[in-house]
Amino acid sequence: MSDSSELPKSEKEEEVTPEPEEQSDDSSEDEAAGDTDMDFLRNLFSSALGLGSAEKVLDELTLDGVARYINSGKCKNIICMVGAGISTSAGIPDFRSPGTGLYANLQKYNLPYPEAIFQIDYFKKHPEPFFALARELYPGQFKPTICHYFMKMLKDKGILRRCYTQNIDTLERVAGLEGDDLIEAHGTFYTSHCVSFCCRKEYSLEWMKEKIFSDDIPKCDKCSSLVKPDIVFFGENLPARFFTSMKMDFPRCDLLIVMGTSLQVQPFASLVSRVSKSCPRLLINMEKAGQVNPMMGLFGFGEGMDFDSDKAYRDVAHISTCDDGCLALADLLGWKAELEELVKKEHAKIDSQDAKEKASENKGATAKASSASAPPEPKAEE
Repeated sequence: MSDSSELPKSEKEEEVTPEPEEQSDDSSEDEAAGDTDMDFLRNLFSSALGLGSAEKVLDELTLDGVARYINSGKCKNIICMVGAGISTSAGIPDFRSPGTGLYANLQKYNLPYPEAIFQIDYFKKHPEPFFALARELYPGQFKPTICHYFMKMLKDKGILRRCYTQNIDTLERVAGLEGDDLIEAHGTFYTSHCVSFCCRKEYSLEWMKEKIFSDDIPKCDKCSSLVKPDIVFFGENLPARFFTSMKMDFPRCDLLIVMGTSLQVQPFASLVSRVSKSCPRLLINMEKAGQVNPMMGLFGFGEGMDFDSDKAYRDVAHISTCDDGCLALADLLGWKAELEELVKKEHAKIDSQDAKEKASENKGATAKASSASAPPEPKAEE
């Protein structure tokens, strides 16, 4: 399946912590939760008491101001936070758009409610709707967008610290971001595992693809339990690496670029408050998102985005599609021709590979049909 669709998680899951067996050596579940609580308290008291630096880094709260900051050489640790909006131009629907989002078009699966298709308990009893949807939206059927390749350029220029994505379509990987460049907050189709706690055998993307497109419900070769892509369903924990990496990355961030997300899904949305008070934050989206709650601001801990108030000093909203926003920023940076050439070259490479695979499949199908239609060889007389 693809996400680019960002997978939903209920707000109650904000306090969910990683499974013990997935944790890295330098962190524990309790430590992650404790650090999050302490960060909240620090932010609360520093805001209420007027403590902490709030240096204005951008000379202008516009896309031009962001471009000048990047070109100044002072910007060396960019974090991108991305959601479903960066992949809609690839042909992958998001979740919530009225009429066109996934939730608006799930009637054919006879679900008790739309979110059930990503509910782990429902999946274990009724896996068919999920795998039918996965067949429609499977990774490998779509090309990365201009936005994906813009992030690849940030990596190539040595200024991308990490990309935190809500998407499960693997298009960041196709565009050239590798495992260390990515935090796939809502999981990925890249690997799959047996759902049995006693087994947990791992399976590859190609194995899962073969099962899905042969209309088989994927079952474990070892124990016959269901096999599920490693995407985060309702009722499941976020990857342990999400919690450990955010503690290292966000304090070092010197520019946060948020693209194609409503910033409504926790705990992902709260990441915008984990950068320093001086760190500029750029939103490229079809509408403003993640804005500070006025009531929370009255109590001194409004850590959301502030684009329009008299106190705004670091947040920039560029209202456009993600592709258009990235092209506009690339143009201001002097990278537009380079970005367009990268997209053209990489898309041509994908088209060439697809053509080779289809030719190979057709050749195999023809050989199989020819073999099936050939008359049987006569038996030798005894």
